[in-house]
Amino acid sequence: MEDFEPRMHEIEKRLAEIDQLYAGGSIAKDPEMLEKIGRERASLQPIMATYNQWKSIHNEIEKSRLLMDDQDPELRALAHEEIAVLKATLSKTASMIRLLLIPKDPLDEKNVILEIRAGTGGDEAALFATELFRMYVKYAEAHRWKVEILSSNMTGVGGTKEVIAAIEGTGAYSRLKHESGVHRVQRIPATEGSGRIHTSTVTVAVLPEAEDVDVKIDEKELRIDVFRSSGPGGQSVNTTDSAVRVTHLPTGIVVTCQDEKSQHKNKAKALKVLRSRLLDQQRLEQDQARTAERRSQIGTGDRSERIRTYNFPQSRITDHRIGLTTHRIHEVIEGDLNEIINALLLEQQSEGLRSSVKRG
Repeated sequence: MEDFEPRMHEIEKRLAEIDQLYAGGSIAKDPEMLEKIGRERASLQPIMATYNQWKSIHNEIEKSRLLMDDQDPELRALAHEEIAVLKATLSKTASMIRLLLIPKDPLDEKNVILEIRAGTGGDEAALFATELFRMYVKYAEAHRWKVEILSSNMTGVGGTKEVIAAIEGTGAYSRLKHESGVHRVQRIPATEGSGRIHTSTVTVAVLPEAEDVDVKIDEKELRIDVFRSSGPGGQSVNTTDSAVRVTHLPTGIVVTCQDEKSQHKNKAKALKVLRSRLLDQQRLEQDQARTAERRSQIGTGDRSERIRTYNFPQSRITDHRIGLTTHRIHEVIEGDLNEIINALLLEQQSEGLRSSVKRG
């Protein structure tokens, strides 16, 4: 018996129970339960389909083994070749089942709150922050995700001190969550006359967008300040007090939004960011409680962790968590992140598989 078969028997039983619920018609009167059961069924069916494929291949091997006793040497040789091919396919299918059985991150299907901030390096860091944001926007466009800027703070030379954006689309968080951390750039700034290479940093935070049901915010725990918004250099860009600063008193988290001319819209955007930061804080606290269990090559998602270096003179990008190096720096900056993100997801799956084997 394979190690995954007991779990597959449980899934088979659960799918039968769900089919009985549908047949009974009782859940049709409960939209919330209907949606919940529907999501569970949709998540289990691909696993069961792969398991049924594994059983079918296993049966084919057993049938071919019967031919190994045939008196015809050619038939025995054909059976031997067929068994070798089927065994290889069976092994790949078993590996796929084990991957599918790895518990999924419940936040993977969430939309994203993306926060990018210039770090060390002055104007050069701010300019690279602008490039990184453009890179993620292009990546989002390639996946047909919607990008909405919630807040931005630009410099006078086209750089970005800080930008916060919402990215909405299927699987956005699952594909972007490993981008959190410090991104380091090494290149000759346009303002550098001596040709000296500078090193600058930009911090990226990828938060799962929280809904009202995920995080409850008590209005009594908020301090709302309104003021006149300003642009680069501090010049006023609005003649009314439309900018909003929201402070969550229990945690001290502060969110400021001033891009909209409407105070109401700025407040709504600030609360959206606040909910996501509170959800992220809760998640990090839970993760820290099991730190030893969650350590892996792809890192902790700590905002201070240097995750990647972009070396322009050598056209090289290195992701330090998995030791991946690619010389496609210009393609990546233009939004082609699939090579890096796919490698990170593969490492995540492998780590999950190793953890499940240890638990088993």
